[in-house]
Amino acid sequence: MLEISHLHTVYGAVAALNDVSMRVGEGEFVSIVGPNGAGKTTLFKTISGTVAEKSGAVTFEGRNILSIPPHERPHLGIAHVPEGRQVFPNLTVEENLELGAFTQAGRRDWQSNLSYIFELFPILLERRLQLAGTLSGGQQQMLAIGRGLASSPKLLMLDEPSMGLAPTVADSIFEAIVQIRRKRKLTVLLVEQRALEALESCDRGYVIETGRVVLEGTPAELTADERVRQAYLGI
Repeated sequence: MLEISHLHTVYGAVAALNDVSMRVGEGEFVSIVGPNGAGKTTLFKTISGTVAEKSGAVTFEGRNILSIPPHERPHLGIAHVPEGRQVFPNLTVEENLELGAFTQAGRRDWQSNLSYIFELFPILLERRLQLAGTLSGGQQQMLAIGRGLASSPKLLMLDEPSMGLAPTVADSIFEAIVQIRRKRKLTVLLVEQRALEALESCDRGYVIETGRVVLEGTPAELTADERVRQAYLGI
């Protein structure tokens, strides 16, 4: 479904991504782990088009999307749930979800998607008329994920969904992601610093350091790797 080939992205004189190649098959759950500043968020922004690449290709369902304007990429079926949630604080929960449903598919599926989002996150139903800025951090993350689902995506990209959350709340977010993948059969691409949780749930994983892919493999292969165990799993 998604194939990234020899991608280079530069911030000023700094190479944020350096010859990055990876793939995500339809229906797969792929996790990307790595330290702060490794280029994980830059990779997502390059796929979404909010950061311009220097060279390389990003192919989605057979099309190189780097030539497609950023505002058109969600209509292809790509939903990017950004780092830091970035909900609209002065809009209600339901208004935030409506903004996620701006794609043709999202408008078509609005009622069924809304029902599913409220089933997945019942607290959002309880607070559907509440301003998003008054929600807790965990509830805002639920809302951000819901907003992504409201577009009826084929590929759901989640950037650090556990950031700033208490461990029990982060656990519930991971459980919801696994449930989304299982019930909706969505393709999921996850960037996450909590490497153990990210690798426990995925089909395959990549490790990025200083803008490069340094390891890839199945969860079993990566969690058995001594470098991963020491650097990311604390073992």
